[in-house]
Amino acid sequence: MPRLKVVTPVDDEAGSAAGDDVRTGERAQELRLLEAMLFASAEPLDEKALAERLPQGIDVHAALLRLQEEYAGRGVNLVRIAGKWTFRTANDLSWLLSKETVETRKLSRAAIETLAIIAYHQPVTRAEIEEIRGVTTSKGSVDVLLETGWIRPRGRRKGPGRPVTYGTSEAFLSHFGLDAVTDLPGLEELKGSGLLDGRLPPGFSVPVPSDDPALHDDEEPLEPGDLDLGLVPPPERAGED
Repeated sequence: MPRLKVVTPVDDEAGSAAGDDVRTGERAQELRLLEAMLFASAEPLDEKALAERLPQGIDVHAALLRLQEEYAGRGVNLVRIAGKWTFRTANDLSWLLSKETVETRKLSRAAIETLAIIAYHQPVTRAEIEEIRGVTTSKGSVDVLLETGWIRPRGRRKGPGRPVTYGTSEAFLSHFGLDAVTDLPGLEELKGSGLLDGRLPPGFSVPVPSDDPALHDDEEPLEPGDLDLGLVPPPERAGED
């Protein structure tokens, strides 16, 4: 008996959808290439530069418009600036990132010297810093270092006036790439780098720093009222320290 060949009719709409899927896949590959180049580039790119990196025959402008449409409702948008294309944060989210902006501030020479003295001589008071520097240390130098989070109040010195003692924080180690404060350069390293004059007075030495969080015998804990005097970083910073 001859076999009957059953032919299943193909729905026109289904066939059209299948064709669209194939074409969509091709377009998706083009969009992926464009995404990769635009995200990797530090500067906006023009269509000519993008076309040179894409397979021939691709309508770069049309693909960019398609990509722009896809990113229209996302956190980053594809925008055209001065004839070039780049990804930018969506305008309605700019307020969110503005809170994360880091303000670059250059430390004064006095602040740098104060930081170095605190790092090597901690725990140290303001009066002791002035004695080592040989000049009066302005309140602003210590305040700037407190604002950066590189130093922190440790406690109070037992003695007349009970002055606050200062030491470095974990943020100081993180910023300068140190595993521990003992990794700070010693006398020979400082001389070799030119930071110290080779003709030093007899008996000159650089102390071995220590940032042991435990209070020394001549220190006592800060009191709750010290928070009101601005001697302790805000709670969020204190938690990091």
